[in-house]
Amino acid sequence: MSTNLRRSSATTKAAVLAGLLTVAVSGTAHAKTADVTVSTPGATMGPATPFTGVSSHADCADGLISGGGADQGIGSDDMSNGNHVMGMAPSADGVTEYTDRPGIVGSDATHWLAFGGSGSRSSDSFSTTPYAMCLHSNLIRHTQVVMNKVAGPSAGLSARLVTATCPAGTALIGGGARTTPAGVGSLKPIASFPTFDDAEHHFGQIAAGDGETDPDSWTAVGGIGGGRDENNMTYAYAICSGDGISLKHVSTTVHFGEVSGPDTASSGQTVTAGCSREDGRLVSGGAAISGGNVTTTDFTKAGSGGPHLNGSFPSDATGTPAGDKSSGPAYWTAATHSGGSPAPNSYSDVWALCLGVQQGHDQ
Repeated sequence: MSTNLRRSSATTKAAVLAGLLTVAVSGTAHAKTADVTVSTPGATMGPATPFTGVSSHADCADGLISGGGADQGIGSDDMSNGNHVMGMAPSADGVTEYTDRPGIVGSDATHWLAFGGSGSRSSDSFSTTPYAMCLHSNLIRHTQVVMNKVAGPSAGLSARLVTATCPAGTALIGGGARTTPAGVGSLKPIASFPTFDDAEHHFGQIAAGDGETDPDSWTAVGGIGGGRDENNMTYAYAICSGDGISLKHVSTTVHFGEVSGPDTASSGQTVTAGCSREDGRLVSGGAAISGGNVTTTDFTKAGSGGPHLNGSFPSDATGTPAGDKSSGPAYWTAATHSGGSPAPNSYSDVWALCLGVQQGHDQ
């Protein structure tokens, strides 16, 4: 074979190989991906005085907030009855809250706020730890925050429910809840969960059940014991994908767990739910202390005034909170507490929201 023929053959093979590599790289570049990393700075101590609150934030240096949570240190004596979750919510800067006019209130949030509050008792043992779920996806490159709010609850031993719904054509990937002000010691969020803006779920009053797919809304429930205040507010936050993506590549699956209790005074309970590999990545979660049957009937408050949340956070299968920079936790845990009085017929509820992304290629 002549030198020119050998060179021609080599050139042809190189061109074919280059073409194959180009196709492979192009296909890889368009594969749909979604990964999640946890960010948490550790505990912020407080509140150390009665009828006050403390806030802390977790931040995503890379990626966007898909959800988040809080975990509280409460001590082991009777003072533990006084500490409760006051809020878990996205933020634009780690300081500012979305509390003004309801609707789409922000985009591409990278911070998560956690609030702890004290009732009539406080302790140096109290603390609040925030957890941010940082989503890295070449499909969901932008997010938006939808907020809704309602006045109350204000009457003793009552609750108020409010639901935030994602815009049409977007996917719900997380949510949160908040109550204000901190000075009303028995006011707190008692539920934060995924749901649907449809008649079957009574437009957010019935929570998404185990195995349900593609919820579009997030509900928050504010509960109150004996305290009263005309300025009480309850806020719900839905974290949604940005506009303009094809939802044929996205699906979400809810997993749910419910256990009875805590029933006796000064006691706690935990419950954990998780995502399977087939479901995709855990992107957010919810928690409640309720009167039970929250996925089949309208949400009801536990009968006494003291039941509250002490945590809603990413974890392992045993309920141990996920560590900073941990990758892809698969479980979500709810921690509840009865307060200083018996809480008969109370239930602890948890939701894990799992994001599945189709691993195909754009054509």
